[in-house]
Amino acid sequence: MQVILLEKVTNLGQLGDVVRVKDGYGRNYLIPKGKAKRATTTNLAEFETRRHELEKVQANVLVNARARAASLEGVRIEIVQKAGVDGRLFGSVGATDIVESLKVKGIEVDKHEIRMPEGHFKQVGEYDVVVSLHADVQAKVIVAVIAES
Repeated sequence: MQVILLEKVTNLGQLGDVVRVKDGYGRNYLIPKGKAKRATTTNLAEFETRRHELEKVQANVLVNARARAASLEGVRIEIVQKAGVDGRLFGSVGATDIVESLKVKGIEVDKHEIRMPEGHFKQVGEYDVVVSLHADVQAKVIVAVIAES
């Protein structure tokens, strides 16, 4: 399936690129989320007439993401969990726990913006977590997992 990207998509392309994607990815993710449209001749013509407007909207989204990243950069949150004597947690700390801790500090983040490449935290310690606010904007948050006493 060929689609026209309506915004920058990581590892796929820029605004206005016509790319070939798997049918399921286009139908189930890109098109419903408003990130792309099918690459038909009418949609291409419509895109070219709206290109300037879409570029302006994406520029505003980028500015907002940079502002959010500035407020997030270097924030340290503490999450208290039950742990054994060896520092292993009874359970784990995931993206939802991080979002809740940030919400307590007054920072709104979606759990899908949290990047945890090694998965959930299962040990007591400090971890650097990347918050991906835009394809071009990321902020680093320090998460301290502390054993409950």
